[in-house]
Amino acid sequence: MSNREIEKISKALGDPYRLEIMQAICKEGWMQCAAVTDMLHLAQSTVSHHTKQLVDAGLLIAEKEGRTTRYRINQRRFETYLQLLHPYVAKAPADKLISSDNNKIVKNENNI
Repeated sequence: MSNREIEKISKALGDPYRLEIMQAICKEGWMQCAAVTDMLHLAQSTVSHHTKQLVDAGLLIAEKEGRTTRYRINQRRFETYLQLLHPYVAKAPADKLISSDNNKIVKNENNI
């Protein structure tokens, strides 16, 4: 997997709605577009945009079922992505964390 592919996947996962979609499909095994739309309470066109980003990144596999689309996780691609990130996570200092307030690395005073 190239750095460009890693970047594309990371960007796709950088959206909270897309993360929710991935989490739900991981939990359920597969979901139809209508179920994703109902779950997120978003317009079908918005859900289609988000699922297209995940499909284009190779994280989801779209399967047409008549007039609807069913999505499932591309397990191999997702696992490869996670394995490539593992060395970076393993090297991260345990006494540092990312602050959600300002997206900066700050000293972890609680040693979590």
